[in-house]
Amino acid sequence: MPDSHPQPPHSSSSSSGSPGSSSGSSGSPSSPGSGSASAAGSSSKSGSGSSSGSGEASAAGPSGSPGPAEPGVLLLCGARLSDGRTVDVRLGGGRIEAVGTAGSLAGSSTGDGTRACGARVDLDGYLLLPAPAEPHSHADTALSADGSGPVSCGPEDVQRRATEAALLQLGHGATVSRAHVRVGDVQELGALAAVLQARRSLRGLTELTTVAMPRLLTGVAGADGLAMLRDAMKMGASVVGGCPDLDPDPTGYAETVLELASEHGCPVDLHTDAADPARLSRLAAMAGGLRPGVTLGPCGGLGRLPAPAAARVADQLAAAGVTVVCLPQGGCGSAERRGTAPLRLLRSAGVRVAAGSGALRDVANPVGRGDPLEAAYLLASRHGLRPEDAYDAVSASARAVLGLPEVRVEAGFPAELLAVRGDRLAGALSLSYSRIVVHRGRVVARTSAVREYCDSAAAPELGLPRQGRGEGP
Repeated sequence: MPDSHPQPPHSSSSSSGSPGSSSGSSGSPSSPGSGSASAAGSSSKSGSGSSSGSGEASAAGPSGSPGPAEPGVLLLCGARLSDGRTVDVRLGGGRIEAVGTAGSLAGSSTGDGTRACGARVDLDGYLLLPAPAEPHSHADTALSADGSGPVSCGPEDVQRRATEAALLQLGHGATVSRAHVRVGDVQELGALAAVLQARRSLRGLTELTTVAMPRLLTGVAGADGLAMLRDAMKMGASVVGGCPDLDPDPTGYAETVLELASEHGCPVDLHTDAADPARLSRLAAMAGGLRPGVTLGPCGGLGRLPAPAAARVADQLAAAGVTVVCLPQGGCGSAERRGTAPLRLLRSAGVRVAAGSGALRDVANPVGRGDPLEAAYLLASRHGLRPEDAYDAVSASARAVLGLPEVRVEAGFPAELLAVRGDRLAGALSLSYSRIVVHRGRVVARTSAVREYCDSAAAPELGLPRQGRGEGP
């Protein structure tokens, strides 16, 4: 049963300083019902939410004789895979070095004869999965719903919120996040600069990429927006974005974005409700062949179109290679209406569909959690996707949106992993509070949940899990 085990996973190390052997507070809130959450291997300023990672784990180097493991070696012991196997997984140099049956890698040797028994993490009772990725977040407005008055756009406030939001999502399992950031208007480039600073402070702990979002790009008013967008790309934004629906000339807005992305050789990620099939057809025609690619979201309006019109648009998006990112947990401030895209229609047409979080406790969704497993749960429970397809939307497909390499629990693949309490994916999506997150081959976050029941005559008979054996209050 997911999360029924009373003890958190145990880790040990044969040499000091190995990954997974130290931990510090992340400052991010834990999931409901969870006992604690921490970001391992990081330092955090109390109350500020800012954190800096210690860098990428290094691979074990050649040595003339067997000796202590290099800092980059980590052994995950007794993990269950989605195919039912129980395995040990050895990580090094930010990648998966080996996968073997449980117990087979303990004390094994690397190719040069050195011992590979560094830090160990006991994953008995855990399901090991490729880590999720967050393809749609709003770092500049995250965690602002509880404030009184207008949301502060001050650099320090934006950086603090962006850092705390990234750590919260890391605790949920997402080791990389794409953040849409508004540029122009009152904030000009200040919010983007703050999010980029948060990205630098989090390096080695999690990855944060940015999408520059101007409000207007056409007409006289759009000239300033275009200039600001160009400056944003020079500053370090890696994706051109925005919301054509809010511009007086949506098609002209999209054309400008696509042209600028072509100049810079970068991806496009646009907000749209997708309620106008003619406009979507024109966008698909313009986007066809653009590399690294075009993403649209949340596209809730597609679900309100007549079935034949929606099917035609889906075919056009598939032919153009456009990806759709839906937001099953709720909308975001840049989408006019809420609703989830018709997932099965898009998938059957051949459109890649990923799922993101959207608003994270801001005015657009004051209760947004930013949890990719919750997004997958909603795709399965509300929209009829198989658990495997639902998890793919927040992992493999989400990574593809971000242009990242595929992750499998196999030798040679990136060590971007999530261990969740449970033995099957469906159970993990239903009830998975306890989580261990691995980024670049080291444990970077843990969330441990403990479930206890009060003393009862039925407890011994039912075998209810308990951590403490003393008398209840």
